Amino acid sequence: MASTKQIKNHIASVQDTRKITKAMQLISSTKFRKAKDELAKTLPYFSALRGEVKRIFRSVEGSDSPYLRPVSFGEGEDELWGCLVISADKGLAGSYNQNVLKTADALLRRHGNTRLFVIGEVGRQHFRRKGRAIEEDFLFSATAPTVDRARLIAHSLLRLYDRGELKRIYIVYSNLSKGFLVENRCTRLLPLHKDHFSAPDFEKAVEEPFEFRPSPEVVLGQVIHSYLSGFIYSALVDSYCCEQSERMHAMDSATQNADKLLAELSIEYNHLRQAAITREITEISAGARAQKHNETKEVQLQ
Repeated sequence: MASTKQIKNHIASVQDTRKITKAMQLISSTKFRKAKDELAKTLPYFSALRGEVKRIFRSVEGSDSPYLRPVSFGEGEDELWGCLVISADKGLAGSYNQNVLKTADALLRRHGNTRLFVIGEVGRQHFRRKGRAIEEDFLFSATAPTVDRARLIAHSLLRLYDRGELKRIYIVYSNLSKGFLVENRCTRLLPLHKDHFSAPDFEKAVEEPFEFRPSPEVVLGQVIHSYLSGFIYSALVDSYCCEQSERMHAMDSATQNADKLLAELSIEYNHLRQAAITREITEISAGARAQKHNETKEVQLQ
């Protein structure tokens, strides 16, 4: 059984850990709110841009644009795909990283000839351990996503697609639903297809006919970079919010566990302390009785 000194040291250690988990929970909460506010400021623009892409789809039936393809088209084993995986730079975020990487691994099993573009140090370490080749010069951080960073990522991927080096581009990220549930998604970025633009939110915006000059294909070629930048930015922010949300929950659970452990240790410490006090009182009482007995014997002998 542990001594009172060992329990006191254990309590002090748990209290220090609890301070860290509580601080991390508060920091994650602040970062989460800030990221959601930043997304809310830019979302109207990208939503409007998405509505215009929907208009283009209604106007270019049977288009030969390289950016437009049906939902399902032939998958050649020799085709080189690209996959943008958004993970975190750090752990301590519950199952956030594991679930994202599990989704990415499923895509790689489906099509092994895939070129990996990984955001976040956790994801890079994961694929290095598995012996998967990743783009080493694609060292974007998952912390504090910005529109400028999203534009750089979109430019790099679109350049490879325009050159024909990549036939498809997917993105694996996390989305935070209204109920604060984390959903892991694997979405095809390029080529585009109508299913990505069939949400009811956009139906009202495309009721009226729209004229594109010089042609819908040329307009699409001009807006595709902005569209990809917006999609990637929203994915970066959503993933960052999911990371902070999962870290908040993980740190909250850790704090609650620390409180529970502290209560148990306090009870154990009080029991041991009470037992020690009782033992000392018993020893003092026994010594007093022995002393009194000795004094009585001495009186009797006299």
